Amino acid sequence: MKPLRILHLHSAFDLGGKEARACKLINHFGDEASHVILSAVPEAMGARAAIEDGIFVEFPGDAAPALHGKPAPARYLKLARYMQQFDLLLSYNWGSMDGVMAHRLLSPFMKLPPLIHHEDGFNEDEVQKLNWKRNAFRSLALTGSDALVVPSATLEEIALIDWFRPKAKVHRISNGIDIQRYLPSPAADAFPGLVKREGEVVVGTIAGLRAVKNLPRLVRAVAAAGPNVRLAIAGEGPERSAIMAEAERLGIADRVIMPGFMHDPASYVGLFDIFALSSYSEQYPISLVEAMAAGLPAVCTDVGDVRNIVTSANRPYIIDKEDEAGFAAALTSLVQDENLRRTIGSANQALAIAEYHEAKMFARYRNLYGNATKRADFARQA
Repeated sequence: MKPLRILHLHSAFDLGGKEARACKLINHFGDEASHVILSAVPEAMGARAAIEDGIFVEFPGDAAPALHGKPAPARYLKLARYMQQFDLLLSYNWGSMDGVMAHRLLSPFMKLPPLIHHEDGFNEDEVQKLNWKRNAFRSLALTGSDALVVPSATLEEIALIDWFRPKAKVHRISNGIDIQRYLPSPAADAFPGLVKREGEVVVGTIAGLRAVKNLPRLVRAVAAAGPNVRLAIAGEGPERSAIMAEAERLGIADRVIMPGFMHDPASYVGLFDIFALSSYSEQYPISLVEAMAAGLPAVCTDVGDVRNIVTSANRPYIIDKEDEAGFAAALTSLVQDENLRRTIGSANQALAIAEYHEAKMFARYRNLYGNATKRADFARQA
């Protein structure tokens, strides 16, 4: 079988939820596909470490047309010409939309491969309300795409109503993980700087350190939960100094551990006692599913599909995103009750095992990509 040549157009390629999923799919396809990855933020390439050795993947950088810049016919023409050498185009989030628009405008006049857009959520500037200019641009650009993939029911509704996409072209594919890798207990030293002490409760999260993740709120909740609580944050980003400044202001800097980006959550997430998600905006956070697979209870803001992801026993700890006091109270109640943590964590793990295995996700993406490229041999692979 001839490898499928795929061009990935990313808003950024630091490791977050969409990048983690893209890397899993790249690894899963193995030698059945080759990949070229462009990023609208050229220096944001941290996720490349999650791609396994032996995968044919290129990062052409300045040798490829830029994804960022003002919309212009000359830029779009360069992008379209570059696209002609591929079998399939995969675009991701707002930062790739110039590539989507280039495909929309020029595919009627040039032989361009099919394009499938993936939308996983919004930055802080569109948390409360979609930007009408971006919304109009998205709606127009997406009319040329073969399909739109979203992970959540919330985004599916936006795609159908706000972006006027026909139902047949919108595909909701839930994020999945390799559940079995999260079941064994991790090594005690798997999270740098974290040594669990008797009577201590570790609250953990996995997140890009961006404003939309609202991690200073999580710092405040941990400070309120008691002196025996530590906070472990796996991730990197521009808000690191703001997070540590809040910890220092509250006098808990010595209880906050931030080792930076860690690419394999299965190796360490089980060291946490409670998973926490403090974001203003999410859709289908894969980090929550990972925590559930490891048997953790979760305290989260009520955003995206979070309430529907967790087991019913965990839903009282899914708190309105504007209710900071309620978020802190929910965290404190779990900190103070080990049996409750164990009960909810076990129920979350059972649900993850039953519903969230990545094999289902792989099969659906294979079917979608194989049908778009008329490659039945690709779609039916195990």
